[in-house]
Amino acid sequence: MTLSDAVYLAAGIAALGAAVVPRLVLHRPLSMPMVFLAAGMLLGFLPVPAVDPVDARLWVEHTTELCVIVSLMGAGLALNRPVGLRRWAGPWRLLGISMPLTIAAMGAAAAMLLEWPLAAALLLAAVLSPTDPVLAAEVRVGEPTDDPDDEDEVRLSLTAEAGLNDGLAFPFVLGALAFAAAPAGTASWTAEWLLVDVLARTAIGVVIGILTGRLLRWMFFHARPRALRLSEHMEGFVALGATFVAYGAAELLHGYGFLAVFVTACTIRAAERSHGYHKVLHEFTEQIERLLTALLLFLLGVYLVAHGLPSLTWQGALLGLLLILVIRPAAGYAGLLGSDTEPRERLMIAVFGIRGIGSLYYLAYVLGHSDDFDAQAEELWAIVAFTVLLSVVFHGAAATPAIRRLDRPRE
Repeated sequence: MTLSDAVYLAAGIAALGAAVVPRLVLHRPLSMPMVFLAAGMLLGFLPVPAVDPVDARLWVEHTTELCVIVSLMGAGLALNRPVGLRRWAGPWRLLGISMPLTIAAMGAAAAMLLEWPLAAALLLAAVLSPTDPVLAAEVRVGEPTDDPDDEDEVRLSLTAEAGLNDGLAFPFVLGALAFAAAPAGTASWTAEWLLVDVLARTAIGVVIGILTGRLLRWMFFHARPRALRLSEHMEGFVALGATFVAYGAAELLHGYGFLAVFVTACTIRAAERSHGYHKVLHEFTEQIERLLTALLLFLLGVYLVAHGLPSLTWQGALLGLLLILVIRPAAGYAGLLGSDTEPRERLMIAVFGIRGIGSLYYLAYVLGHSDDFDAQAEELWAIVAFTVLLSVVFHGAAATPAIRRLDRPRE
């Protein structure tokens, strides 16, 4: 059996399972990602080829990239509450306070435990900093509705945070690259990094997202030629067109495509909120996202058994545990102190900082753009994959009971 044969088999199993598994695990302390990751790990004990991300880096980079941008479009289209400084106070705090705290704490822990160069420790922290819109189905907002106040603070904060920090983690990843490439002991790279990678590329991503979203929402809902007014035709695959246009335009102009896709989705969602076309677009992106997620987690499970876990050191495993159980909950809770969220909601938002497909993409991207981390590549993949495994198991098992407990007083 060749690797391509194994991928085709995995894709077929994933497609069938993605249609069946969500219904089987409904209202149980399980999640679809848990099932597919476990199935992949079981298959890893058989003599089948495994996708090693060190050797198949380019394939991993573009497959995870596709999965993330599709999930970002779905997350943005699902949000009912309009964007605003006060309305989105929770997500802004998580992005502006919790994410930098997480990177700083994780970088320090990695430098001490792994005894790596500071650039490699910073890279690991940056790669693991974004929460994931892909694996957060149980704790994110549901399908679009016509009620702008339909979402509770937990679901809104986790969905908006995951949608935005997949793009806003990029400056920190690029900062690790610049730090590694700079002469030892110099800080000359910081000015260009701040002006270009932090400010300019972020601004380009936001502007492209707003312009693309406004153009598309005019075409969807207000264009005079009926052939252009796509909301009347109710075709869901148009969501892929919107995703690719926003992402491609932002990347061609050297902006952050992840950020552009999410901003585009939120801008489209702001138009004709009661229109059923939003639901059609969201459902299509959700189906594609579910299929890609099932495939990637299935392959990740095979890799973990064949290569990942054998390459994992106890220091790397401890880092993953620290991030999921200590660093993110502490940083998330600290970022929300002083906000209007109730203590119970604050704790749940802090704990459910899910790690997933975005971290796999960032690591594949970095290792393809720099040779400075080749010495740590195998262990980097092992630590990141193990952290995703921890997050899938811990958050997947806890999500359903936690959401039930959260919703019970409202009901």
